[in-house]
Amino acid sequence: MRFERSSGIFLHPTSLPSKYGIGALGQAAYDFIDFLNESGQKLWQICPLGPTGFGDSPYQCFSAFAGNPILIDLEKLREAGYLLKEDLHVEQEFADDEVEYGKVINFKYPLFNKAFKRFREVAPSKEEDEFIAFCQDNIEWLENYALFMALKDYFDGSPWTKWDDDIKFRKSTAIDKYKAKLKEKMDFHKFMQYIFFKQWADVKEYANQNNIQIIGDIPIFVAFDSADAWANPHLFLFNEQKEPTKVAGVPPDYFNENGQLWGNPLYDWDKLEKNNYSWWINRVKSQLELVDIIRFDHFRGFSQYWAVPADATTAINGQWKDGPGKELFKTIKDELGELPIIVEDLGVITEDVEELRDYFGFPGMKILQFAFDSKEENDYTPHEYSENCVVYTGTHDNNTTLGWYQDDAIEKDKKDMLKYLDKHLAKEDRHDNIVWDLLELAWGSVAVFAIAPLQDILCLDSEARMNIPGTSSGNWRWRYREDMLTENLQEELSKMTTKHRNGLKHS
Repeated sequence: MRFERSSGIFLHPTSLPSKYGIGALGQAAYDFIDFLNESGQKLWQICPLGPTGFGDSPYQCFSAFAGNPILIDLEKLREAGYLLKEDLHVEQEFADDEVEYGKVINFKYPLFNKAFKRFREVAPSKEEDEFIAFCQDNIEWLENYALFMALKDYFDGSPWTKWDDDIKFRKSTAIDKYKAKLKEKMDFHKFMQYIFFKQWADVKEYANQNNIQIIGDIPIFVAFDSADAWANPHLFLFNEQKEPTKVAGVPPDYFNENGQLWGNPLYDWDKLEKNNYSWWINRVKSQLELVDIIRFDHFRGFSQYWAVPADATTAINGQWKDGPGKELFKTIKDELGELPIIVEDLGVITEDVEELRDYFGFPGMKILQFAFDSKEENDYTPHEYSENCVVYTGTHDNNTTLGWYQDDAIEKDKKDMLKYLDKHLAKEDRHDNIVWDLLELAWGSVAVFAIAPLQDILCLDSEARMNIPGTSSGNWRWRYREDMLTENLQEELSKMTTKHRNGLKHS
C-alpha cells in the first residue's frame, strides 16, 4: 500500500498527563491529538495497547487481543454515571512525570469494581445491550481472556503453568467448573474490556476526524503467561507439560552484547500453516479495529527467528530457524486485502529479510542515532534512503536523542555527525541544539514517514528514556506534563513540517 508523505510523534498513552498517576483515554488524549493537528502532524504512533504483566512492558501482555484496563479514564466513567464525584477523591499523591504502576493499580482497581457494580445497577437497557453485543462479537478471544484473568486472581497471580493440572491442561470439566465458580470475576473482566474498547474507539474517531492516523504495534511473539498461550498451546513449541522447549530472543547486537533473552514461547509454524494461519489473521483483523496502520515488530523473525533453549540464561547460544516467510503475508493479504503495514527491520538484517520486506513493498525503519554511531554496521544516513521507509530520530528502545548525544555518543561520532550536518543541512535550517538539527534531517529526508518520540520534540535527556532493552524493571514510566506542549513548540513544529511537506529539501 502506498502511503502519503507524513510526519508524526511516537507517544504511548501511558505517557499522557493525568492526576491519577498514569495517562488515560480521557481529555489529555484529545488534547494531544489537538497538538498533533495544530502542529501539522498526521501520525500518532503507540506501543501495543494490551494488558501488561510483570515489568509493565506493553510487549509482554496477558493477551494479544485485549486492551489495558489501567488506561481507562476515570472521569469518563464518572460522566457515564458509573462512578460518583466523591469516588475520585485522591487521598495519595501521584508523581506527575512518571507512572508508579503499583500505586496506580491499587488506586484504580477498587474504582473499577465500583463502576462494574454500579453499571449492573443503573446502566440503561441500551448500554446493557451494547455490552452483550460486545461480548458476543469478541467471544473468540474474550471468553478465554476473562477466564484466564479470573483464574489468575483465583490462583494468587501465579502463571498458568502453576495452576491445578485440570485447569492448566484445560480439561472440559474444569473449564465448566471454573466458569461457573468465577462467573462474577469473568463478567468484571469483560466489562473492563467493553469500557476500554469504547473509550479507545472514541479517541481513535477523534484522531481520524482531525486527519490523524494511528500507528500501532503487533509484536511478533506473545507472552508465555498469557491467555493466548494457555488457550492455544497447540500453536506453540511446548512439551507435554505445556512448557516451552525453546524461547524467543535475539543474538548479540547494538543493544546488548549477550543478546536479548525475551523468553516468549515460539510458534509451531507448521501447525499454524495447516490451519491457514487463522490465529494470525484474527490477530491482524483485531488490530485493524484499533489502529489505522500496523507496524510489525521484529519483522526479521518472520523470515528467521532466534530459538534459544528454554533453560538458557542468556540468548548467546540460540539458533536461527526458518519462519513462515511469504506464505503468512500472502495468506493475510488473501483474507484481508491490501493492508497498511510498516515493519521494524532493525538489527541483524540479511538478504532474505530484505527480500521478504521488498516483495510486499513494506516500508522499513531508519534510526538517525544509528546513522552516526560507528559501532552500528548499517548505514542510516538520510542521503542513502529510498522513499519507501520510515525515519525515526529514535524509538522507545533508544535513549532520547539528547541523552544519546550527551551520554552515549563518542567524540569521533559527534564530530562526524557535525560534519554531516554542515554538508547536508541548509544553514537556515540549523538550530541552537543538536536534537532539532536531527529532526530537520528526518523531516527533510525522502522517507515517506518521519516520526520522533515526544521526548525528542521536547529535547529531553536520558532521564526521559522510555525503555532499556534487556532490563526488566524501571521501564515504561515516563510521562510528560501538560505545560510542556507550549504554543511556541507547536508553532516551531508546524513551521518545520510545512517547510518539508512537499518533498525532499536536504540531500
